[in-house]
Amino acid sequence: MKKALVGLFVLVVLASFTPIFAQATQEMAKPYIAVVSKGEQHDFWQQVKLGANAAAAKYNVDITFEGPPSESDVQTQVEMLNNAMAKNPVAIALAALNTSSVLDQLQEIQAKGIPVIGFDSGVPEAPKGSIWANAATNNYNAAGMAAKKMFEVIKPEIEMATDAKPVKIVVLNQDASGESLLSRGKGFRDTMVDLITTQTKLTKADIKVMGNTAYIAADSPTMGKKVMIEMVVPASAAMTDATNASQAVLNKVVSDHILGIFCSNEATVKGLLAATNDGAMLKTDAKYKNVVVIGYDAGAGQKNAVRKGYFLGSITQDPYSIGYKAVELAYKAYKGESVADVDTGAKFYDKSNMDNDDIKGLLYD
Repeated sequence: MKKALVGLFVLVVLASFTPIFAQATQEMAKPYIAVVSKGEQHDFWQQVKLGANAAAAKYNVDITFEGPPSESDVQTQVEMLNNAMAKNPVAIALAALNTSSVLDQLQEIQAKGIPVIGFDSGVPEAPKGSIWANAATNNYNAAGMAAKKMFEVIKPEIEMATDAKPVKIVVLNQDASGESLLSRGKGFRDTMVDLITTQTKLTKADIKVMGNTAYIAADSPTMGKKVMIEMVVPASAAMTDATNASQAVLNKVVSDHILGIFCSNEATVKGLLAATNDGAMLKTDAKYKNVVVIGYDAGAGQKNAVRKGYFLGSITQDPYSIGYKAVELAYKAYKGESVADVDTGAKFYDKSNMDNDDIKGLLYD
């Protein structure tokens, strides 16, 4: 009788611990997905991280999210990718700073059959089949939207341009290697050229695309004397260089008759804001008050510049969706489901619509 009671007691005790053991086993069995970003400091990347964490919670997976201190720290990102690979992930989400720097890793990952999902700028020109899908904004089209908004304002001055009195439009790009920034610069350039040649009497022979050669296509107009589209890239991705490049542009506003400035990401926006007392000089300094500025992304400083009318407006991505979709695609690829590229969207916002329900949720701080 005593043995029976003891046995019953043991069974009851074991039963009470079964859920705990089961939960621990389940936690140990969670699939692991590595998310290697282009950065982690900017507000944009923090929103990407929030989205990634939300998808991880929904699909019950473990993730790591990491990026280098600066988007010029290519080798640091490579080391992060190596460390992630050593943890045997079931899938990887990657926004590469430099594709050529991770070619060996991509080939190794592909040989192991591990899915890689590109996000944000993705992994341009990666080995065929190594990237299963991408979660990203269509940056070319999004920057084209900025060109259209700017053209609406500066069209009259473009139409008055002559060889003797040319006008200039400046595009500030953080670097000349990231696919997202290249696409934005090219999207703005091509759309502006198209608008000038289809909605004014000017032709390609009147336009000159100049500046950084990475942003000048083989068919870009480069001989014109009436409208200059200058593609500017700072010496590095550091904030001091972004500020210096912005200041150099501002110094030529009068002499070059600069009509507009497009900042193609948050870093170049911050550089311009730093050079203009958080944007206030764009309205208080007579030299700059007629320059039309459009930014890209959001952040507290940029939102303030838009709200106060220092900027005409900005293009916002949906960074939360970028992170969410990157992890979701990675999980689905790991499960053997078919995956395809996802356009996570973009919108133009200004002081008149930035508090609207369909916009305010995309404007992170």
